[in-house]
Amino acid sequence: MTRAAHDTNLTWFKSSYSASGNCLEVAYDWHKSSYSSDQGGDCVEVAAHPSAVHIRDSKVTDGPVLTVRPAAWAAFVRAGA
Repeated sequence: MTRAAHDTNLTWFKSSYSASGNCLEVAYDWHKSSYSSDQGGDCVEVAAHPSAVHIRDSKVTDGPVLTVRPAAWAAFVRAGA
């Protein structure tokens, strides 16, 4: 079996149920806002999942993450459009 190279946008988490070498890791696929720039603008990254949307500051990727339900995120995006 071969392993594909990991995408650098993925953030891996070990399952809290993993023990004794029985490990399962899952990843969030973070996407940076198209309004973000490399000139120090306000940068937001989003990782969507069917039951949650995770939002973080792309300049502080190990900082806090805001998690909302997909319906709340969709309403927020519609309000900003």
